Amino acid sequence: MSKIKPSKGAPYARILGVGGYRPTRVVPNEVILEKIDSSDEWIRSRSGIATRHWASPEETVTAMSVEASGKAIAEAGITAEQIDAVVVSTVSHFKQTPAVATEIADKVGAGKPAAFDISAGCAGFGYGLTLAKGMVVEGSAEYVLVIGVERLSDLTDLEDRATAFLFGDGAGAVVVGPSEEPHIGPTVWGSEGDKSETIKQTVPWNDFHLGDVSKLPLNERGEVKFPAITQEGQAVFRWAVFEMAKVAQQALDAAGITAADLDVFIPHQANMRIIDSMVKTLKLPEHVTVARDVETTGNTSAASIPLAMERLLATGQAKSGDTALVIGFGAGLVYAATVVTLP
Repeated sequence: MSKIKPSKGAPYARILGVGGYRPTRVVPNEVILEKIDSSDEWIRSRSGIATRHWASPEETVTAMSVEASGKAIAEAGITAEQIDAVVVSTVSHFKQTPAVATEIADKVGAGKPAAFDISAGCAGFGYGLTLAKGMVVEGSAEYVLVIGVERLSDLTDLEDRATAFLFGDGAGAVVVGPSEEPHIGPTVWGSEGDKSETIKQTVPWNDFHLGDVSKLPLNERGEVKFPAITQEGQAVFRWAVFEMAKVAQQALDAAGITAADLDVFIPHQANMRIIDSMVKTLKLPEHVTVARDVETTGNTSAASIPLAMERLLATGQAKSGDTALVIGFGAGLVYAATVVTLP
């Protein structure tokens, strides 16, 4: 017989508050077109993106996260001191160590919580949300701050016609806490590592550090390019449209609901065509509000779902208590989908 005392947490967990931060600089497609041979019409037709936000030097990963977190904590009706854990999903924090979560935890006034970063690309928010739910139910934390934050403008090759227009910056945060009823459904998540080359960093940091020109991408002037995100657009599109609709349906089934029971659909804001195709494949009823934040925010990877959620609530397109399907998917290739009640 085990001598270990069992842990005891809350019966269930839920999202208690959400907050977002978008950098002040709005970048229209015309700025992107200064470096690539394309057109505003082509960018809009291929992605649905008209503008995106790019961070200033002062709008760091930490600074944006602190702003978003403050809003989420206030909306949750708790104090920063009550936060027991901070989970940050990001691929654009350039310090290998320490985790940026520790700095963010300190700056929001959270005391001495558990704090760590995760790297799950555009599925990062779903991964963080699942970890937070587990901590609350298991009992290792009562309130968990989950942040998705990116400065993808730092990892964008502005001369790459396939990706230059896609990415934006921003931070989204939620507070997850105890609940007497289930408000975060089972997560359907996974990975397809055989497709890892379809979305990737152009070169590893160590190749860039060593400066071996034979291994590094060069611009037209023969200068070494900083590592950037690149992708095989058509392969990613096909995977997202056909495979992620299946995952979304599995999340609905796991939660015990149908598309007709949904109020809101919040997919990762990667591409408007992907979003529209998923809506069609899932046969979502007309009453379901669909997040299309990508038009003015671009692809912000791990930040895209909480940012879209925050905007829907702030504009009244969605309301507290609505049932929402959220799904993130991207580099890895990784994915995560679940059904939640909006805060």
